Amino acid sequence: MIFAAGLGTRLKPLTDNMPKALAPVAGKPLLQHVIEKLKAAGFDEIIINVHHFAGQIIDFVEANHHFGIHIEFSDEREKLLDTGGGIKKASSFFNDDKPFLVHNVDILSNIYLRKLYAAHTQNHFPYQGTQAGQHPQLQSIQGNPIATLVCSERKSSRYLLFDGNNRLKGWINEKTGEVKSPFPGFDPRRYRKLAFAGIHILQPAIFQHMAGLPDRFSIIEFYLSICDKEELACYIPENLKLIDVGKTDSLKTATRFLGQLS
Repeated sequence: MIFAAGLGTRLKPLTDNMPKALAPVAGKPLLQHVIEKLKAAGFDEIIINVHHFAGQIIDFVEANHHFGIHIEFSDEREKLLDTGGGIKKASSFFNDDKPFLVHNVDILSNIYLRKLYAAHTQNHFPYQGTQAGQHPQLQSIQGNPIATLVCSERKSSRYLLFDGNNRLKGWINEKTGEVKSPFPGFDPRRYRKLAFAGIHILQPAIFQHMAGLPDRFSIIEFYLSICDKEELACYIPENLKLIDVGKTDSLKTATRFLGQLS
């Protein structure tokens, strides 16, 4: 699934006339970069949620003959459902009982998606050592994670907090001091701070926890609400290079970024 329904407010005035998904980077819309990355990794069935200038996104995909793969749309034009609600609305698309990947349209990276998918299905995760200069190693997560979140140690104001076994335990906003966790007496100082990269893999079993939730909700808030009941793992790619194309000045930076990856 590709999240492409956002209003793109940080990219104004560009998004006054087009959706963020069609913002151009190195001669291609963001959406095309993500579709081609998914296709190259072997994903041949994709659903894209749409809201802001939804017709432009649909027309673009159809004009490109769906990029030679099966692409559907989850129409949120009546109501923007946020990240969690968007996944829930598209649940019928994930009906083969296999793990599925969710990718933000504004994230460009060098991550190997096949390796990520294999790590999730095999419960085998790279993690970085605690000592400076220590090389990433592999760790097996005991139990089958219901979701695997790609994370990194990049600077942010909001962090997910993981324990020594790479399991999600909480969240912190370092600017406001706000902390969230379902665990009583939670002390954020005991946990590793990692920034979420906007790419994650989910088990279809996760939908049983969404039953009864409102149409609109955040996936991160949802993850925090179930991390005391289910295993949610982090995946930290080795030598990750990533850019969040969120503001107009980042479009030029993203073009240089892609040039460095090629």
